[in-house]
Amino acid sequence: MPSLYCLHLVFPAALEDVVSAALIEHQPPLPGFTLLRAEGHSNDFSLASPDERVRGRIARSMILMVLPQETIGAVIAALRERVRSKRVVWWTTRVESFGRLA
Repeated sequence: MPSLYCLHLVFPAALEDVVSAALIEHQPPLPGFTLLRAEGHSNDFSLASPDERVRGRIARSMILMVLPQETIGAVIAALRERVRSKRVVWWTTRVESFGRLA
């Protein structure tokens, strides 16, 4: 079994369609992902809207996707081609185990 990693992507909700489309249309096809709503907290609100500055948190979408380690570079490169934005943040974490209950 290849080494698995979770790719975390965090971005403004306004970019949700373009980020999702880039992942769905990726070739070779990706295994799938989970999309969540999130709120970011930071001491840098330079990219925040006026409402977000008042609330003290920034509305974000988050995608989680478990992938073989060797796939991650190609996925990030494809996303950079379609979505060039400083507002998209990503990181990976190692997945120790992964499976289904049935």
